[in-house]
Amino acid sequence: MNYRKIFNKKTILITGHTGFKGSWLTLWLQNLGGKIVGVSKNTLTSPSHFNSLKFSKSIISKSVDITNSLKFRKIINTTKPDFIFHLAAQALVKKSYINTLDTWQSNLMGTVNLLESLKNYKKKVNVILITSDKAYKNLEIDRGYKEDDLLGGVDPYGASKSSAELAIKSYIKSFFSSKNNKVSIAIARAGNVIGGGDWSENRLVPDCIRSWSKQKKAIIRSPNSTRPWQHVLEALNGYIILAINLKINKKKYHGQAFNFGPNNKHTFRVIEVVKEMKKYWSVVSWKIIKSKKIFFENTLLKLNSTKAKKNLNWKCILKFNETIFLTTDWYKKFYKDKKKARKNSLDQINYYQKLVNERKN
Repeated sequence: MNYRKIFNKKTILITGHTGFKGSWLTLWLQNLGGKIVGVSKNTLTSPSHFNSLKFSKSIISKSVDITNSLKFRKIINTTKPDFIFHLAAQALVKKSYINTLDTWQSNLMGTVNLLESLKNYKKKVNVILITSDKAYKNLEIDRGYKEDDLLGGVDPYGASKSSAELAIKSYIKSFFSSKNNKVSIAIARAGNVIGGGDWSENRLVPDCIRSWSKQKKAIIRSPNSTRPWQHVLEALNGYIILAINLKINKKKYHGQAFNFGPNNKHTFRVIEVVKEMKKYWSVVSWKIIKSKKIFFENTLLKLNSTKAKKNLNWKCILKFNETIFLTTDWYKKFYKDKKKARKNSLDQINYYQKLVNERKN
């Protein structure tokens, strides 16, 4: 599949472009020749992957809250995007308990504002709306959730994502279902992702890196907890492939949802991730402490990505050790020479794309 042929010289609007996933997607699509328009309220972390990439004036970057419907609509009508990737969200479960109203406004009303802005859009546009694995109703079953399983997140983050999906389906049925409709929409659900440039708080990899970079012990709270570890480029590759297929075959993909998650072999314990990271970092130590749960959080939600594999020919191609190596190596090179963060990130994108072509079957 020729990614560049699809995105070269196309205007691509990315909401949440300064975030972890958003910054990687911005760099990738720019590298494919896309003209990027980014919309984000602010840069959430310091250090920041987005800032380290030094986009300068090579993209249009708008500091706008997506809940501001008038400003958001003006950006869409002015820039006239060919593609939209909607990643902007309050994405942390713990933070959703602290900033609950902000979580609902960002995740639900931000999505509604985007959909509302497209109601009278006159140009053909392909829209990928990213939600979450936590949008599913967790029935405490040990299998991968499929796209037609029940939605119904319980914590504020999951519930806001479930509600956003209801809004999306309502808008598709009510406003974007006619034959003359020029807006094509698909939903992408992904789960836990890791990779270089993630500086979020209360996340395993960034917390370890912050400690080890100062030669301090990392605090490990739940060493035996399991997660479906997935490199950020795996999920983003799914979003990109979905956008391409949506453009090529609107009839088949418009209104469809797709899971992008690792297979069950990528479910490893926290302590296994830490020990694998140790192989690629010179001075590593950690301390295990017992932690009390102060808020409800879903247990492991596994995604079944069979639909994406069958319909989009997408699958995770990285082995567990490759995922951990790419992640750890990015941080290692960042601390060695921060000015090379853009080059190192592009090198990983190009390396990953090469692997996709080699391992596509």
